[in-house]
This record gives sequence, structure tokens and C-alpha cells, in this order.
Amino acid sequence: MVNEWAKMNELISGGCSCEAVRYSLVGPLNDARSCHCSMCRRIFAAQASVCAEVDAERFQWVKGEDQLTSHVGEQGYGVQFCRHCGSTLSITYQGLIHSLTLGCVDGDPEVAIAQHIFVDSKASWEVIPETATQFDKYPE
Repeated sequence: MVNEWAKMNELISGGCSCEAVRYSLVGPLNDARSCHCSMCRRIFAAQASVCAEVDAERFQWVKGEDQLTSHVGEQGYGVQFCRHCGSTLSITYQGLIHSLTLGCVDGDPEVAIAQHIFVDSKASWEVIPETATQFDKYPE
């Protein structure tokens, strides 16, 4: 019980590579996943995005919220990134913080990627471990 309480009240911080934008979160990172859809591959300029869901009510921008640029897709999901260095910091859904990118969390985020999604559109050169939980689309 003590460990669960500690996890729910853990302070997590992060920010962009140029330090213009900083955030804090009280509570855990949940449902870490790697998305292999073509949109995430383009936005992150990588084989996939890696993020974890957060409770938007326990999240706050500490510095530089006005330095963020957003791109929102047709279905209401978007990304927020630093307009100076280009670091992708968060995923939004209908204007609220939905997930944080794990690469911008300070220190070890202490999460494991639980699932790989949209693997039917992954890059042909990427190899996902056979033991990883995989979904061709978004899991129901």
C-alpha cells in the first residue's frame, strides 16, 4: 500500500532539450506504448513514438508553455513541441494533455513499454522483439 501511495504522489519532471519548456506531473506514467503508425514515424522522425498516458489534472507546464507549438490531426489527437529546439513533449487529445513522450522525462521514467501499436504500418527495416505485445491497429 505504501508503494502504491508513493507512486501516485511521485513528482515527475521533464522538458525540452533547450530547456525553454519544462513540466511537472504528480503521479504515475501509465500504459507506456510505442506507436508505429506512419504519422508518428513522421512527427518523431523515428521508427516509432514512445509515450505514456498521464492524468491531465495532475500535469502542469512549469516554464515556457508559450514556447510550445501544436499540430492537431483530424481525429483530435495532436502533438506539442518546443518551437525553438523541436523536442516533442506531449500528445494531446481534444486539447488536453493525454501522454508524455518518454524521451523528455528527466531521469529514468521507470516504465516498460507494455505494447506496440499500429505494427501493420511499421517501417520495413524495424524489428520488434517477438515477445513484445503487438497490435496491428489501436487495441480495443
